[in-house]
Amino acid sequence: MASAAQLLMREKFETCLSVIRQASLQILPLLTIKAVEGKDPQWFFQQLEQARLALGSWMAVAKRLNLNDAEISHFTLLLRHLQQLVPQYESGQEVSHNQLIAALRFVSSLELVRAKQPLLGYSTEVESNDESQQKKAASQMRALELMLKGLVNQSYPSQPQRVQKLKTQFGADCVRRWLKNGERGDILSGMRFSELALMVVDKKEYANHYASLFQHASQLSLLIDQRKTLQTFLDDVRGIRNDLVQSPLLTSVQLALLDSYYQESSAAVQRAFDEGRTKINPAAFLVADDAQLQAWLEQARKKYQAEGRDTEAVRDTIDKPDLRNNKRKQNGSETLMMLLWGVAGVAVIGAVIVGMYLLSDVTNKPAVAKSPSAKTAGIDSLPETESAREKLANIGIAWEEGNLRSAIERGDATVVRLFMQGGMNWEVSYAESALAGDYRDALNTLLQYRSQMDEARPCRRMIRTFSQAMTDGQSLTSLRKQFLKTFCSTPEAIKRQKEELDRAKLRLNAQQQRKEQSAEKDEKRAVEIQKAIYDAMR
Repeated sequence: MASAAQLLMREKFETCLSVIRQASLQILPLLTIKAVEGKDPQWFFQQLEQARLALGSWMAVAKRLNLNDAEISHFTLLLRHLQQLVPQYESGQEVSHNQLIAALRFVSSLELVRAKQPLLGYSTEVESNDESQQKKAASQMRALELMLKGLVNQSYPSQPQRVQKLKTQFGADCVRRWLKNGERGDILSGMRFSELALMVVDKKEYANHYASLFQHASQLSLLIDQRKTLQTFLDDVRGIRNDLVQSPLLTSVQLALLDSYYQESSAAVQRAFDEGRTKINPAAFLVADDAQLQAWLEQARKKYQAEGRDTEAVRDTIDKPDLRNNKRKQNGSETLMMLLWGVAGVAVIGAVIVGMYLLSDVTNKPAVAKSPSAKTAGIDSLPETESAREKLANIGIAWEEGNLRSAIERGDATVVRLFMQGGMNWEVSYAESALAGDYRDALNTLLQYRSQMDEARPCRRMIRTFSQAMTDGQSLTSLRKQFLKTFCSTPEAIKRQKEELDRAKLRLNAQQQRKEQSAEKDEKRAVEIQKAIYDAMR
């Protein structure tokens, strides 16, 4: 006889399959595929393959669904994984936790597709969504965060030790930001969730400190590698946390996923605590009254208002500061090599064509073609049918957010445009170095794709950065003005800047009354800076 937990899991899984069938009947007609009855995930994947063949490419499929290159790749990856875990399913069949998680992850992607394509209206409800479930989700999110902090604190027991370690790993700039944003004596409280999670799933940190906690556990087996599974789960939790902090209610799919992720991530640590192998007790973190939950949520929302969404994916490894510059140089070298190969290829093709003309005794002189630049030969000479993502791959640049940031920072407008054409989102913070260097081509490319800028609240940080730059002697360039006008022209932002200008004027008046000439000079400059920014925003 099946247990109550198995029955509940089976019911939730069958609800997911029902959602997928209904969604397939609405999605496939948009892709020129007629379907009378929705079937299992394997059938749905086969129909999508037919749509790809009929339309010519996955990018054509993505266009019908209003998805970008990365989104259609993620969508098909999740469906492929689900149909591999569940090639066929008969009602009443036993269901594993991994099968349920795979189904929930794909239903979550169906929520994204529905949000992107207004013609779709299927339901994705998989369980009850009441106040008690929302409270449970907040408790689990808080407990996961406290568990990660506890694990890191246990590995580096003293605050000076943690600060020194983080300086080595992330650099002094990040440490200063975390100390500024965090609670006194707790640098980890200033980190974003993605940064905190990275401290645990980084390959070296995991091997040195955490592998022994998880290696004998039956959980975290969705993917072959436990560490990679934990990394994937925590990255999904990061997205759910963004929504929890930003909006009052999570969807039923998010609630179910978070519940599964909490169970999978905390079970091994709980077992280690019960056996005396760690002092971290996840069960204790899960117990929180309304006041504690509200305090945690308020702190999380305060950080969100100051820094925006946590958009940095939980990566495999921590990029040390000294390695970042090396990677940029390496990426530049690899790009140059690919471009040189492209030029060589064009030269060979040209030589072959000339040889063919000579062998065929063509009397008319061929028109002399202009020699393309290295960048044009390496990128623009690629077939028109290739997607932007494929073009990047062909010149040795992976589809990664870090590579976009590197291209912006070095002012590589060609690579930036390919990332934008491929649909990658960006943040205004990525452009700070380029704005300081006045890399006009790259920055104008970003402004052309302003709809893909998804930093939630860029203005306060951007204004602080520009103010400091102007204090240090830099000018408010035309591009800086354009960025302010584009992203900070809302009435609320303009009102806030007007208040900042008024405060600067009050400080100046106070200094004039005290007749402190040195301080008065600084305050005059502050008023000029705040007024210049205010005028640019209006």
